[in-house]
Amino acid sequence: MSDILVPALTLSIVLLVIHSYFGIEIIKRGIIFTDLSIGQMAAAGAAVSLFFFEGQYRYLISLSFALITAILIAFATKKEKVSAEGFIGLIYALGISLIFIIMSKSPHGLEELNNLLAYDILFVNMTEVYKTAILYTVLGLFLFAINRFTAGFIKEMLFFSIFSITITSSVSLAGVFVVFSLLIAPAFTVMQFFSKNLIIYAVILGSLINLLAVYVSYNFDLPTGYTIVFIQTFSAILSSIISFLRRSQ
Repeated sequence: MSDILVPALTLSIVLLVIHSYFGIEIIKRGIIFTDLSIGQMAAAGAAVSLFFFEGQYRYLISLSFALITAILIAFATKKEKVSAEGFIGLIYALGISLIFIIMSKSPHGLEELNNLLAYDILFVNMTEVYKTAILYTVLGLFLFAINRFTAGFIKEMLFFSIFSITITSSVSLAGVFVVFSLLIAPAFTVMQFFSKNLIIYAVILGSLINLLAVYVSYNFDLPTGYTIVFIQTFSAILSSIISFLRRSQ
């Protein structure tokens, strides 16, 4: 049992560390669905790779789709006459429709589609976890340098570029919906109750919820990815209701 659960739980913690930072930043910017749109386009790139190139160049194509999306979103957020959320929503619809169109022509379309949306992280191995941890450490150092030495539009472009690299890597391991839930749900929850050390609280909370989700999925034979999405999002919604009730008293 530990051979299966330990890599999955370790991966979820690795994902949470960097995604908690991005989640807090995305919520502050008021462009919540940025992650979902970039992730969806990264998945669309993976679908293109699977169908047209038999999975070759998957990461490169996915990253290209994600980077183009990130650049477009960076420009959209700077245009006063353009609704950033509306533009981001259109990109999401474009990405998911492209995935369904391509996968409808694939002999294993349904299985591949499920993996793109919510992969079963119980099947991840520690080698992939180590590689991801190293990559995210490097990206974290770049984020630190960007925040310290850049400003304005250059800072936004670099932020979204690193964001797209992170999302592309995460989607290939966990799927679009899992990545979105890990990025938004813990950050959304802790921001309602705390004002300092948000990343630390988000990682701790997200890890505990992931532990519960993986345990439930393993013991009740449920799809791990969708179980994580459900419990993470349910917990965030519940916390929002609790926060509202507290303010109403």
